[in-house]
Amino acid sequence: MIQQIIVFGVILSSLVLFIQGKIRYDFVGLGALLILTLTGIVSADKAFQGFGHPAVITVAAILVVTKALLKSGVLDQVVSILNKSGRGISVKIAALMIMTAVLSSFMNNVGALALVMPIAIEVGKHHKISPSYLLMPVAFASLLGGLITEIGTPPNLIISMYRSNTGLEPFEFFDFAPVGIGLTIAGIVFVSIVGWRLIPKRKSDDSQTDFFEISDYMSEVYIPEGNKYVNRTIMDLLIDISLDINILSIIRKGRIIVSPSAKEEIDSEDLFVVRADHSILAEFMEKTGFTLKGQKVILDKSGKVLNNKDFTMVEIVLRDDSPAIGKNVVELDLRKKYGVNLVAISRKGVSTYQRLKYFIFKPGDVLLIQCPTEDLQDFLLQLKGLPLAEREITLGWTNNSYKKIITLSMFVISILMTTLGFVSVQISFSVCALLMVLINIISPKEFYDAIEWPIIIMLGSLLPVGEALQVTGGADTIAGVMIRAMSILSPALMVTLLMVTTIILTNLINNAAAAVLMAPIAVSLSLMMGVSSDPMLMAVAVSASSAFMTPIGHQSCTLIMGPGGYKFGDYWQMGLPVTLIVLLVGTPLILIFWPL
Repeated sequence: MIQQIIVFGVILSSLVLFIQGKIRYDFVGLGALLILTLTGIVSADKAFQGFGHPAVITVAAILVVTKALLKSGVLDQVVSILNKSGRGISVKIAALMIMTAVLSSFMNNVGALALVMPIAIEVGKHHKISPSYLLMPVAFASLLGGLITEIGTPPNLIISMYRSNTGLEPFEFFDFAPVGIGLTIAGIVFVSIVGWRLIPKRKSDDSQTDFFEISDYMSEVYIPEGNKYVNRTIMDLLIDISLDINILSIIRKGRIIVSPSAKEEIDSEDLFVVRADHSILAEFMEKTGFTLKGQKVILDKSGKVLNNKDFTMVEIVLRDDSPAIGKNVVELDLRKKYGVNLVAISRKGVSTYQRLKYFIFKPGDVLLIQCPTEDLQDFLLQLKGLPLAEREITLGWTNNSYKKIITLSMFVISILMTTLGFVSVQISFSVCALLMVLINIISPKEFYDAIEWPIIIMLGSLLPVGEALQVTGGADTIAGVMIRAMSILSPALMVTLLMVTTIILTNLINNAAAAVLMAPIAVSLSLMMGVSSDPMLMAVAVSASSAFMTPIGHQSCTLIMGPGGYKFGDYWQMGLPVTLIVLLVGTPLILIFWPL
């Protein structure tokens, strides 16, 4: 009983820390494991066995293979057909969602999103559709598509391997497809016809000339000595330029003037903190003769000054595992560490009146950066950012047909080897990942950089925690509480109850963590009910990937927040109906294909 109390205490404390987000989830998971080891609940010799779990190895291998697919450009030509689809917004949304779902079935969710998100933004730009209507459907499709195969999302891999704990073989590659395909079709039909109308429209399509739905950038503008606006007022400046630009503050000789009045005179060497759209910002610089504080001369690796054609300006959105998260501009030091200039920063709904060097980066922030064109791919990989740009900004070599064919062939062979039962999924995709390096599809550095180590650490740590929940009887205790509902609920509704519980959890914490914690409870519940564990495990797999109601439950939802201009409360407006569809359609599908 004491061991159960300790396990429950550690898990509840971990959940609180997951939700708060002050400590990153991998360190929370590792801390939970070490506490259970120090208290003797998990033996020292088994503490780190989770890192050798097949699910952990497979997740790492899939991330490497996904990187190779993205770099090869083998999928770029496929997604290009989206710009040729019908004119109606429903058709565009359906086409984007179908493409994302198909890609997400066979690669990492975020990898699929990284490929389609710039396309979605460009589709919105060309057809005058607000990207706020496009990006949330694309993110949701990445979650729905992941339900279709064993490798589509980490929860599926975890649940598949967890089935072996019941004395059965792991689920096969396409065992998830009957339920996953049904839910994906239902979700796409609803979102493309009705759901997108529930998404708040953040900017007016009619007034937009640039349809990147991001917050106006915050930039630092320097007024050089002898400029024509020196000794003139801010009112004179704004009347003269006639641009939609907001001067938030003036930094003058160490003194900050917040929200300066229209009558404030401009001095030479003033530093303006301004907020403006990036295209307006460029025009502002041209009309005034001011300079961007962050934009400095760029040199190539030999120290030669680059011409305009040698470097590019690109917008990137930060992932939640980016090394920039939690750091300020000074600590990150993009110019010294990465050889790029930070020109401006955007975060929806947040303005700063201080120097931008005090700005602390968060997931979903959008950075406008200037860097050598040839170094862009390496920079995106190191900073773990996704580009918001047209496909002219490529993610790798896209003209090498030989490498494209080899990459795609190895990927398809890996799927076939697993599907036909010749080798297990962890072996098949580990071999594929290794071959990607040996035949120079990706470099050894790219191999390691592609692996999301925080996810690996969290999974390797939480798997023994989940096992401790079962070994100490904690899972049986929770299942016993749930089983009392059987007096008023049928076994079918118990499946729904399990799904609701998991959905609530996965919208608050990482979806892989939700699967790890709920899997032993599902098995205990099935034993107490005297039914097969398969429908219970499938219920957890489906609901652990149904993080539609908050931007924090899954990386895909976090990444679109800045580019889409969404607020926290925007997600549930379409996310809740989609979640209800998952419950109403998912429960009968699970019971049909995996009867109790």
